[in-house]
Amino acid sequence: MNLTAIRAIYMFELARTWRTLFQSIFTPVLTTSLYFVVFGSAIGGRMHEVAGVPYGAFIIPGLMLLTILSESIANASFGIYLPRFTGTIYELLSAPVGVAETLIGYVGAAATKSIILALIILATARCFVPYHIVHPLWAAGFLILITVSFCLLGFILGCWADGFEKLQVVPLMVVTPLTFLGGTFYSIDMLPEPWRTITLFNPIVYLVNGFRWAFYGTADVDIRISAGLTLAFLLICVSIIAWIFRTGYRLRS
Repeated sequence: MNLTAIRAIYMFELARTWRTLFQSIFTPVLTTSLYFVVFGSAIGGRMHEVAGVPYGAFIIPGLMLLTILSESIANASFGIYLPRFTGTIYELLSAPVGVAETLIGYVGAAATKSIILALIILATARCFVPYHIVHPLWAAGFLILITVSFCLLGFILGCWADGFEKLQVVPLMVVTPLTFLGGTFYSIDMLPEPWRTITLFNPIVYLVNGFRWAFYGTADVDIRISAGLTLAFLLICVSIIAWIFRTGYRLRS
């Protein structure tokens, strides 16, 4: 394991975050704060509790994932696409750096950014509503697992894209709509049939509910299913990335 290579890639990617601090940190936090004001105050004034949890606190896990999923994909996809776009990917491919070092460096940096952002959002939420995390270790585990999984997805998108426009297709056209429809602001038990059954085919539902269970001990789906599907998604992404490096798919383009 080339630890020097991992550290070089990791620190370079983190340095890019500090150079664009307003865009990377302040903008997502401001957007989340607006969600708290609009949904927490306006809707929370009419809907006091959901599943025994105050509505303002109920939406915290969903709002965190709403930001984390898109930011994880964006950070990882841009991190690997930019070297392809500028041609500096050849320096990486010709260096004594393996798949594991490259993956740990890029995905580790992207995941670190997203986790820092999640912690800032969690601290910001304290300014709006009181909350108590019932299972903090489970919450940390779910946060890391989900963040790493979507950073891996972003890495795959960065290898697949042949233009900056394609980097935004999946986050904007797939992930964000599924997150809004995945129980971010409501419990899926509130939906009438057949919409509740249809919603169960949305994979984001299991991520949101697993994370929410870690916070409040309540969920609309079995926690074992949530954890299992999240882990399966992680393994699928790792397999795809291994294939990309084994075949050199689009890395040289």
